[in-house]
Amino acid sequence: MHNCHTHSDCIETALDTAKTICDGEGLRFTPIRRAVLELVWASHGPIKAYDILGQLDSSLGSITPPTVYRALDFLLENGLVHKLNSLNAYVGCSHPHQHSECYFLICSDCGEAMECCNKGLVDAIAKTGRQNNFKPKYITLEINGECGDCQGRH
Repeated sequence: MHNCHTHSDCIETALDTAKTICDGEGLRFTPIRRAVLELVWASHGPIKAYDILGQLDSSLGSITPPTVYRALDFLLENGLVHKLNSLNAYVGCSHPHQHSECYFLICSDCGEAMECCNKGLVDAIAKTGRQNNFKPKYITLEINGECGDCQGRH
């Protein structure tokens, strides 16, 4: 998410992609789901559910925490966002439905989370699963450390 050059364009692209996916699969892309996805992308980094709740427009009606969590669950199930468990936060998926195996490099100083793909890493995880009679359902690896910008500050 952090690599876009025109932030409004990446938000609009994510919303258009979500609508296309939902339309193609017969899913409802409700105003609340759209608003939650927009806030995830607008944060331009990991965002917590309660931060989303605090930013939702009151014109959508009375929004409660379960409403936000249901919207996030929908977005997760349909590959539009990722949950970073170590941060208990969400980030937009820059390539939904192209893969479900990814990993994140998370800077412990600035909080930047970069989504990465590596077929070799995914293959190694699949091989380990086969060797142990285990079938991974969903893989999200989180690697915590320091980004290049933060390393230069010390």
